[in-house]
Order: sequence, then C-alpha cells, then structure tokens
Amino acid sequence: MLFKQGHIYILSNKYRTTFYIGVTADLRTRIYQHLNGEGSAFVKRYALTELVYTEYFERITDAIDREKQLKRWHRDWKINLIQSVNPDMRDLKQELDLI
Repeated sequence: MLFKQGHIYILSNKYRTTFYIGVTADLRTRIYQHLNGEGSAFVKRYALTELVYTEYFERITDAIDREKQLKRWHRDWKINLIQSVNPDMRDLKQELDLI
C-alpha cells in the first residue's frame, strides 16, 4: 500500500507577531495558494505570507498528528521550535525553491 507524504508548515507575517500552522501533501502548491489569497481566511486576514518552518513526513497521517500537537503548544514553544532550525526566522520560500 502506498502512503501519501505530508508536510506541516508555519507561516508568519513580516513582524513575526502571528503564526499559522498548516498541513499539506503538496507544500509548493499550498504555499502558492496562500500567496494568492486562496484557502485560509486567517492567513489572508493577517497577511501571513512568510514561511518560517517546515517538517516533512513519510505519511500524511503523521503530519496531521504533528499539526494537531503543535496547535496545542504555547506561543513561546512554537517560537523556540522555529528558531531551533531557523534562528533568524527568515522567510524560507526561496531557499526551498517554493516561489
């Protein structure tokens, strides 16, 4: 049986004041959708267009579980997680060749 891969990702605004955690099987397409105002009204409302964190999973179900876990975390925990791999909290879209 083949399993679909998954990604969790965290978007933020340019001031890093608001975060959005999402899950997708196709990170490139999902980021493109967010940049074009499609999908999440929350992302659009708060101009969350900068990708600051991603995790890859072999199975989409594992990505969904991780998303649920992270959504329960305190803000400081999320910031620490992001900074553990992206200390400057820079936008990763270009580095990951997503735009």
